[in-house]
Amino acid sequence: MTELEIKEYICIRFPQENESCEWKEYKNLQNSLCGHEADDVVSYVSAISNMNGGSLIIGVKDLTLDVIGIQNLGSYNVDSAKARIAEKCRNLPLENFDITEFKADDSGRLVWILTIPKHRAKLPVYAHNKAWQRTGDALVEMRPDRLQSILSEIEVTEDWSAAIVEDATLDDLDSEAMEKARKEYVKRNPLKKEEVKMWDDAKFLDKAKITLRGKITRAALILLGKEEAEFLLSPYVAKIRWSLRKVGETLNKDYDIYSIPFLLSVDKLYNKVRNVKYRIVRPNSLFPDEMLRYDMFNIREPLNNAIAHQDYTKCARIDVVEYEDDRLIFQNYGSFLPTSIEDVVEEDCPQSIYRNRFLVEAMRNLNMIETEGGGIRKLFLKQSERYFPLPDYDLSGGKVKVTIEGNVKDENFAKILAANPNLELADIVLLDKVQKRKPIADESIKHLRNKHFVEGRKPNLFLAYEVVTASKNSDLKTQYVKNRSFDDDYFRKLILNYIAKFGMASRKEINLLLKDKLSDLLSKDQKMNKIDNLIRKLRVDGKIVKTENKQWKLA
Repeated sequence: MTELEIKEYICIRFPQENESCEWKEYKNLQNSLCGHEADDVVSYVSAISNMNGGSLIIGVKDLTLDVIGIQNLGSYNVDSAKARIAEKCRNLPLENFDITEFKADDSGRLVWILTIPKHRAKLPVYAHNKAWQRTGDALVEMRPDRLQSILSEIEVTEDWSAAIVEDATLDDLDSEAMEKARKEYVKRNPLKKEEVKMWDDAKFLDKAKITLRGKITRAALILLGKEEAEFLLSPYVAKIRWSLRKVGETLNKDYDIYSIPFLLSVDKLYNKVRNVKYRIVRPNSLFPDEMLRYDMFNIREPLNNAIAHQDYTKCARIDVVEYEDDRLIFQNYGSFLPTSIEDVVEEDCPQSIYRNRFLVEAMRNLNMIETEGGGIRKLFLKQSERYFPLPDYDLSGGKVKVTIEGNVKDENFAKILAANPNLELADIVLLDKVQKRKPIADESIKHLRNKHFVEGRKPNLFLAYEVVTASKNSDLKTQYVKNRSFDDDYFRKLILNYIAKFGMASRKEINLLLKDKLSDLLSKDQKMNKIDNLIRKLRVDGKIVKTENKQWKLA
């Protein structure tokens, strides 16, 4: 490979820096392998492993990816460097750690690609006696909450999907699915296009990590198996049920059930969804944009996630429910293994523990999964770009249920997103919860207040003045006034003016005077309690007194 070909290869396989990928020059590798903490190779290995694993590319120029080469190896070669890193990175899973060396044919310059495995459950990877993580462009010692999340991870030991199906052979795999598998593998690995043509089916399946040493795995049958070969998975079930319903109804208008091979079934189900056009008015535009109700990614990603993370030992189907012109619901059996949705969304390369590790790797190689773990975050971004409600995750009952909305549910929230295109995703998630009246942690409320995003008291939060003003939308401004209402002095003056004009006021009359003027965020009971407090304050201050017939008059 020439320098240009190496650069093109890196651009395709490792297109951006994030928690799972780092480009480093490290011209003087001898000093940089284990040198200054937070800036050397072993520190980056620790940080990448402590997320989902990933790659460290050495010998390229940051930003441009021009090949500059490793110029001072000292006494190190690939094997001795691996040994040094293994020595200095405590808890690193060495069985999946590797270094691949590329030497440019035209210049002789060296580039190393370090393949760094994800940490084992409950075992963070240490360098310089510290566990590292990436924050922005820098490495920092791991935050206590992140460290605790690793220490409390659920340990998944047995991989159901990797088990060999002894009676299965290549003849049990679907020819159409095999052809598509080759095409998708080449899309994922374009530089191997010519090499793949030379592989027979057995070699291809091993190279794509779908089979094990020529043996058919459960993962191979799930993705590529003939429908008539599904008995080989018995007693386990690998099926997907699609149902169509009207909004507000539980009876199905239509349904279909899809079996293996799932590589083909995903396309069939995708084409079944009534993904009609939807109109939305963009900011500063007089004319509506037409787009499909669901982004293609927002159908395929939750479906592929359901396939990847289904607990097949439950012998249950994956469910996809489509409510006409409204929303899609994806449901699979098996508990959600990461700590929380919030943790996943807030990280560029979120933590993830895989129930079916072998199946996940096979799906990644067949281009069914874009990234190992980043898909959920992308789902949230796709919805926010449309001004649609963010995905809703229900993790109760040992299942994962994901709801993807297909239209604008809250005009105000949509207007806020349109008026504030630079909002961070983590803040959008919190504002989405505020708009949906969902509970959020005190720490999150404090964060939103500090950014001047919300006002009000828990649980009656509402969008702040600064956010509403930025929207330049009269409806939002009106809603803000209703939410903010008026201060207590204003209401007490209303009561006093009423009594002064009419001589007396009953509690019923005071209720009628104030109830429509109080914040819409208050429930009926909360409004009554507030009126109680207003009257009590006037009485304690000596402004009003109660008569024998239980009316209020000026003192």
